[in-house]
Amino acid sequence: MDPTLTLMGALMLVISILLSPLSSRVGMPVLLIFLAVGMMMGKDGPGGIEFDNFELAFLMANLALGVILLDGGMRTRADTFRVGLRPALMMATLGVFLTSAGAAVVAHWVFDLPWLPSLLIGAIISSTDAAAVFSLLQGRGLHLNERVSATLEIESGSNDPMAIFLTLLLVTLISNQGQGAASEALIMLIKQLGIGGIAGILGGHLIAELTNRIRLTPSLYPLLVAAAGISVFSASNALGGSGFLAIYLSGVVIGNREVRMMPMILQVHDGLAWLAQLCLFLMLGLLVSPSDLLPLLGGGLILALALILVIRPLAVLITLLPFGFNRRELGFIGWVGLRGAVPIVLALFPVMANLPEAQLIFHIAFFIVLVSLVVQGTTMAPLARALKLEVPAGEDPYRRLPLDVPAAGGHELMLFPLRGKPWETPRTLSQLHLPQNTAVAGVFRNRMCLQPNADLRVISGDVLAMFATPGVLPELGKALSGRHAPEYLAERAFFGDFVLNGDALLGDVEQVYGIEFDDLPPQLSLAECFAKRTKGHPVVGDTVILGPVTLVARATDSDRVTKVGLKMEGPGRKN
Repeated sequence: MDPTLTLMGALMLVISILLSPLSSRVGMPVLLIFLAVGMMMGKDGPGGIEFDNFELAFLMANLALGVILLDGGMRTRADTFRVGLRPALMMATLGVFLTSAGAAVVAHWVFDLPWLPSLLIGAIISSTDAAAVFSLLQGRGLHLNERVSATLEIESGSNDPMAIFLTLLLVTLISNQGQGAASEALIMLIKQLGIGGIAGILGGHLIAELTNRIRLTPSLYPLLVAAAGISVFSASNALGGSGFLAIYLSGVVIGNREVRMMPMILQVHDGLAWLAQLCLFLMLGLLVSPSDLLPLLGGGLILALALILVIRPLAVLITLLPFGFNRRELGFIGWVGLRGAVPIVLALFPVMANLPEAQLIFHIAFFIVLVSLVVQGTTMAPLARALKLEVPAGEDPYRRLPLDVPAAGGHELMLFPLRGKPWETPRTLSQLHLPQNTAVAGVFRNRMCLQPNADLRVISGDVLAMFATPGVLPELGKALSGRHAPEYLAERAFFGDFVLNGDALLGDVEQVYGIEFDDLPPQLSLAECFAKRTKGHPVVGDTVILGPVTLVARATDSDRVTKVGLKMEGPGRKN
């Protein structure tokens, strides 16, 4: 192996990692930086690397996407499926089809291509990308309301089978491989969804059982999960199923079961997912040079902007209207149709099939991804805040260490740095409102470990070591949070001054607070108000306006609001 190539590859990784902090400063998606570095190191840039091995690129891209989807699946809570599964599946099937058809019409008009190649372009760019969505949602510190985040995450992890089905169908039709292409492709779609779904769920349970039953060196557990996940991915592909869907569902199953050394597994997989994204986007950047994209500037921009401003929003509106999304949520989901590595990988199919317009189709897909990352990726966080889709979030622990001792049950050692204004005034440990079944293991201050006792005062700069279970993490994070949230996300500003139980009746609220709710029966509970407004799937942050009162969902359990914040503003209150 040429040592120069390994040196160049290592330097590309180093440069990309060093440039990644730039993304948060200028609001640029970090994935765009990786692509740009890859293009700069290509044949038109200072690197001068000539890379055109599409078969190798396809293999590496599939493996990288598998690692990214496994990590994203393990971070997806099963509760989100309660809210986001049905709308996400509609977007992953009907939404992909509508997006593909709309993009094909524009591509046919802009590039003056025959209908079949135009439809192929539409199919290739119809799928949103899990790598891009997970990266931006997790990397920007956005805590969106559960209805929006769940729908986006599940859609991006499950819409690949439909896009692959449409792509392979059109590649087959263009290649003139038999008259039964449509029926064969339909059978393939059923196999993709069925085999991928079954393999993913069964594989996830098997991996979880294997991890819990075998005693290994702690550092081997993340590698076991990664290797087993790739095995599920490859086996599903070999059987004709969707490997992408299988490995994503495996991750969801693993992440929602009690699995030994889970915090360590997540920590290592976070690094593996970043490495996969780095290698994937650097390699894809090498496949294209700026000189290939310049001729597409006019037509490519028209297609990209049509996709962003018209086609995706219309597809979202048609598919999500029956599910109780409000206008702000529909607007945000319609905007965040991020394209990333998946369309570029799908664009490799016509290249490997030697179709006449293959290179043009590949470059169009690449251009669409660049525009999507620049336009949608950079505006995602500001738009979420402008539409007020964020919800308050507690503090996450600085470190989580599994104890892996049977007597400890599910307890972990968690480190919480105390910082921010709330901790500038010393407080004793006895004054902390900690959840049940938790204990302070120690307090670190000035490189010293202090033994905890009820009278020990803690202050900003200290680090609390806590024994706690993952189930109390949200409550514990709020108790120890010093996060300086924006004014609109402060607890009282967001939820109001009063906290009520979800089963409180409107009649009782009228009597206690002196408010009149016109045309509403007094026996109606606050939880029932939210259920009607959200069609049975309320989430934290949902609001119901009743005259001068705004009710804000503060906590939920399954499909029922259990705690409600009450904000009174404007005229209409009784004195």
